[in-house]
Amino acid sequence: MTLKAGIKTILLFLFLCSEGLAWGQFYSSGTIYYTRRTNLQKRFKDERMKRFVNEDNKIKNDRFSLRFNDTASVFKYVVPSQPEENSWLTSKNEYYQYLNQQEQLTIFSFFGSQVYVKDSLPVRPWKITQSKRTICGYECRKAIYQKNDSTRIYAWYAPNISPSIGPEGFCGLPGAILGIATEDGGIIYFADKVEFVEIPKNADFTVDMGKSKLFTLKQLREKLEKDYGNTPWGKRMFDDMFRWL
Repeated sequence: MTLKAGIKTILLFLFLCSEGLAWGQFYSSGTIYYTRRTNLQKRFKDERMKRFVNEDNKIKNDRFSLRFNDTASVFKYVVPSQPEENSWLTSKNEYYQYLNQQEQLTIFSFFGSQVYVKDSLPVRPWKITQSKRTICGYECRKAIYQKNDSTRIYAWYAPNISPSIGPEGFCGLPGAILGIATEDGGIIYFADKVEFVEIPKNADFTVDMGKSKLFTLKQLREKLEKDYGNTPWGKRMFDDMFRWL
């Protein structure tokens, strides 16, 4: 082997090693930004909603952030710089997950007020497939959650981002969820930006509830069914709040 060929071989070896190290690197702290795409015509099928939703405005995009470390995460709506038309047509709920305690605090937006729900982290029977796709430069694997006979949800998680977190309080997969969608495409989340920064383990992920009542998920379901379950709009509201749960 000539000296020139030997140098080329060494450089190629070093390049492949560096690529392997980068591919095998794991991240446990940072912020993931998502765009949520909601098809309002698929979400609202009530005849009265046709006054607000048409072919021109049926797609509503919202931005969210998921800040995390290896012990906690918070998922929040990113308020746009300018007021948006029909902003009230989509939910803006917040999710705080405490991974060590296996607990989740959800803040529902409800008639202009906030409702606080604290319960254990949701457990879903995910089916992990061999299908893969790249999101934000990270190879993600596809998983499927069959919620019921009529609702199937697809998720794409990145094994390189180690905390089991995701948008809308989704979790339970061996990596962060960078994409999630309902089977009919009515609601789709995809990450469009990932920032890895050190967020200390003692970072403040607490919530000031003031004097607000704290519900469990079961208690909130029972209250809403009792107060609003007999009205058509109450059923729609209930379905909307618990779509992912």
